Amino acid sequence: MKTQTLPLDKNWWWKQRESSKPVLDELGYDAWSPTKAFPSEIHVELLKAGKIPDPYLGFNEHKVQGIAEQEWLYKTSFDCQILANTDSVLEFQGLDTFCDVYLNGTKILESDNQFRTYVVSVSPSKGNNTMLLHFKPAKLIAKSLEAQFGAVRAGSANLGDPSRVYVRKAQYDWRWDWGPELMTVGPYRSISLISYSTRITDFYARAYLSNEINAPKKSLEVDVSLQGLAGKSIKITLSDVQGKTLRSEEVTLGSGTSNDDDKSTTDFKSVVSWTFDEQSGIQSWWPVGYGRQTLYNVEVALLGDDSQIIDTKPQRVGFRSVRLVQEALKEPDMHGTGTNFLFEVNGVRMFIGGSNWIPADNFLTTIDDERYREWLTLLRDGNQNMVRLWGGGVYEPDVFYDICDELGILVWQDFQFACGVYPAHDSFLESVRKEAVDNVKRLRHHPSMALFCGNNEDYQQVLQWGGITDLPARKIYEELLPSIVSKLTSPEIPYHRGSPYGGKGWDTTDPTIGDIHQWDVWAGKEKAYQDYDIMGGRFVSEFGIPSFPDMRTVEYWLTGVGPEQRYSQSKIMAQHTRAGAFEHRFAVVMNDNFRLTSDLETHVYNTQIMQSEAVSFAYQAWRRAWRGPGKEYTAGALVWQLNDCWPVTSWAIADYFRRPKPVYFSIARQLKPITVNIFRTVTKNKTNDRPRQFYEFGAFQSIDAKIEIWGTNSTLQTRQAQLELQCVDLESDWRYTETHQVSLLPNQSTELLSIPCPSPPHNDTSNPDATTSYSVVVAARLLCLQTGDVLSRFSDWPQPFRFLRFPDPALDIQISKDQLTVKAKRPVKGLVFSVDDNKDQTETEVKWSDNAIDVMPGDVQTIVARGLGARKIKVAYMGKEAASAV
Repeated sequence: MKTQTLPLDKNWWWKQRESSKPVLDELGYDAWSPTKAFPSEIHVELLKAGKIPDPYLGFNEHKVQGIAEQEWLYKTSFDCQILANTDSVLEFQGLDTFCDVYLNGTKILESDNQFRTYVVSVSPSKGNNTMLLHFKPAKLIAKSLEAQFGAVRAGSANLGDPSRVYVRKAQYDWRWDWGPELMTVGPYRSISLISYSTRITDFYARAYLSNEINAPKKSLEVDVSLQGLAGKSIKITLSDVQGKTLRSEEVTLGSGTSNDDDKSTTDFKSVVSWTFDEQSGIQSWWPVGYGRQTLYNVEVALLGDDSQIIDTKPQRVGFRSVRLVQEALKEPDMHGTGTNFLFEVNGVRMFIGGSNWIPADNFLTTIDDERYREWLTLLRDGNQNMVRLWGGGVYEPDVFYDICDELGILVWQDFQFACGVYPAHDSFLESVRKEAVDNVKRLRHHPSMALFCGNNEDYQQVLQWGGITDLPARKIYEELLPSIVSKLTSPEIPYHRGSPYGGKGWDTTDPTIGDIHQWDVWAGKEKAYQDYDIMGGRFVSEFGIPSFPDMRTVEYWLTGVGPEQRYSQSKIMAQHTRAGAFEHRFAVVMNDNFRLTSDLETHVYNTQIMQSEAVSFAYQAWRRAWRGPGKEYTAGALVWQLNDCWPVTSWAIADYFRRPKPVYFSIARQLKPITVNIFRTVTKNKTNDRPRQFYEFGAFQSIDAKIEIWGTNSTLQTRQAQLELQCVDLESDWRYTETHQVSLLPNQSTELLSIPCPSPPHNDTSNPDATTSYSVVVAARLLCLQTGDVLSRFSDWPQPFRFLRFPDPALDIQISKDQLTVKAKRPVKGLVFSVDDNKDQTETEVKWSDNAIDVMPGDVQTIVARGLGARKIKVAYMGKEAASAV
């Protein structure tokens, strides 16, 4: 008989448990409410039913904390008359977290791991069946486990209660330094009843691209796992995404091997083993920017004695190879020699530019497929090629990874451990083992999968705290997880035991080996962001600076709050700013770089420009350190973070409503295939503790400034271009230009020019060689030799910005449908375009092709504003920070 699947997604009801009664008695009592959607989370149900205020507005988070200490019930009924097979299982793809499941009054499951898929053999009635889910409070259970096994350290006070480490639940639910404390509960992923005689429980399509000489170029092997009485044969079909069959083979089943995790399941290895030569037409899958994301469908069909199909499963694959390379560098850099840490895909070593990902909402059931696609398309369109799924969230649903496959985004997947001393007692290890098996099997076929990583900052936290000599979870990170990845992936997906990790004795800050998290800017030692260029490492997997979000997002969380809270240091701003010591840290960085202001909109703008300047400088400096074979001193940078889980001031480069901040656009410019950049250094008259880029100011101060100009080229061919240099003095009419023909080496940075900074003559007769470069804006463009098109542009402005008198730029902005033409007679810094939208967040967002730009005289820029319609454009820029209509 053919396998049948009945989704249990209808007729669900929920209620709070009346704890004085036996749980099954609750089925017969009133007060049940129908779910508004399924899968379901109790906060979402309560909110839709009007029983709680929106936790994302005002101070409402604090009004819903009692939910976490209650028990919650869900029930449904379903009819099994349509199911004709002898065996059945219930499959729970996500229960959050501690849940007793009853079928027709009998307990069939006790779940304790949000990240697992539970499959339970059942014997449902042919008629009506009743299922009850009894969810218990993870917050209270965590404290009881802590009392049993002992209190440990887990992050700082703003990273949730340390008892969280004992519970296999999304750690950010306990609160994080960018998110609220919202302890979710409910069946947050699908539940299905599967009836079968024989079924396919799993299969693994191992699509591979070999780069070895004389080896088959592309190959496909398929492993299949079956449960039940084996069928006669298996048919494997490879087709393209249009459905055209490229190869098919029916294989008679022989004997298999017993499955380690389920003795009723039989594994059949390499059911087919196909190779494809160049004439086959099979194409490779490439990350974005290096080629096409060619995907293929593999279908496994289980056939019975009469050749009828018993069960089928599809899988989408791409032919590619991926390696994590860590080998000795040929020459030392400023940090020493050590080893590189880079990703090689299809034999090509690639500079990685990307973002860290946190769950896109505290309420996971509210994230639909389109929202995932919008987030990941935003990342791809920002010229980023990797997303790191951070270890304090969840393993995302299949659609997330499917979209990464389609868009060419490489995936760095943390296992779900973050900032804590996790236990390693037997029951915990067994739960983690099953969790890892479930998720590695689910994710391993995706061509976008580039790395499995054991944890986030667990080694680093122990080192920072000091006095802790043991990390029990080393058994997880160094034994359990790598063995599972090795066993279940072939060719093996790279595994890295922690992030950051590299140096001797877990020296997670060693810049010469492994990856680092660079938090000595903003946090840690609180160094100036102008030092990012000397604070890199072989791969920087976390770094960042926070900023306020879009003003419309600020207005959203101000809903219902009085005007007395409308200032940057108010209680409501603190409620929506969770970063530790943020008042102090913002004050230091803002005071160093910008003029202080009491105007909220100006302050918001300045924080955004600060974030944009800091993060883009890091990208430009670290990409410069990608210097070619044997000199891959920095092989990647992943900003913390791409997204938000609620409306908040955070490190995100686009806010909760997917509104890009200025930093999003500055990163996109730094990650274009071809870039040009400038670094100005100054030899000062006296030693001081200000950043090297801060220039001495004064009427008669001698300044010896030098500019270095370099280009980057991520393509695999040498590129010829024209370098155009323009210098403009902010305090006079002096200007200067020069041009050079340059050659950009493939897949690396190239030093182009190193000269004294052009500047107007100084009026100091006692020192005729003195210059006034402290007021000069230096701009560079790379032009295509054939067409004259601008490949890249960059301008270096005097710092700090708080000393500058920004001139009136005499902006000329012409609008034709959805296209803006921008000119300026004087240099303009940080030109941000926006529009007036309604405040209920329903207006279609304008999609800007670029934003937060610098404009130089004579350099006309064109911006596309998709979705602009008849709305009026507003602009803000340095010197005029509050937006006004054009």
